Amino acid sequence: MLRSVDLKDYMLEKPVTISPEASLLEAVDRITASRVSGLCVISEDGFLLGILSELDCLRGILDATYSQGTVGLVREHMVSENINSARISDDIINVATDMLAKGQRRRPVVSDNNQLVGQITCRQILAGIRKLGATS
Repeated sequence: MLRSVDLKDYMLEKPVTISPEASLLEAVDRITASRVSGLCVISEDGFLLGILSELDCLRGILDATYSQGTVGLVREHMVSENINSARISDDIINVATDMLAKGQRRRPVVSDNNQLVGQITCRQILAGIRKLGATS
């Protein structure tokens, strides 16, 4: 059982981010170099604008290959509507349950004014459970 249910105790405080004006190929490089499954897309002043996943990148590259076009920019491929984000004060159990129900591996954590402050992933949740000595 988790000793704390505060999201802030489990989240990554510095998730991998990218600008919406970066090229999709730069995003691919950042995803592969950082060994993450997606990026938080943020404005210059740190506000969450969207999410870009490995699948979004793959879709963009394949579309460009088939149409013999260019892959374009992150803003053309990111998800910017209906982003499921969490607040730093959210209960980790509720967030984990919602992530599981929606099939999400990660969720950005934002302040009350939508500034990115972190990210929670399934891996952080699982590591937190193991660190606290959860048993079968």
